[in-house]
Amino acid sequence: MGRIKTTFIKRKTKELHKVHGEKFTTDFSENKKITSQYVEVHSKKLRNVIAGYMTRLKKREN
Repeated sequence: MGRIKTTFIKRKTKELHKVHGEKFTTDFSENKKITSQYVEVHSKKLRNVIAGYMTRLKKREN
């Protein structure tokens, strides 16, 4: 069993997906760079969690 994501993470990721969804891929490293461009994040950990959740969402789409 994995860790549960907070509602903040889910909300931000879904907003990003709705607006910039076509730019994200199933590659985590690529998603980290894209997340940094579109979200004002104060910590690397928060950026990585958002990028990881986006990667998971994109893998589910395919």
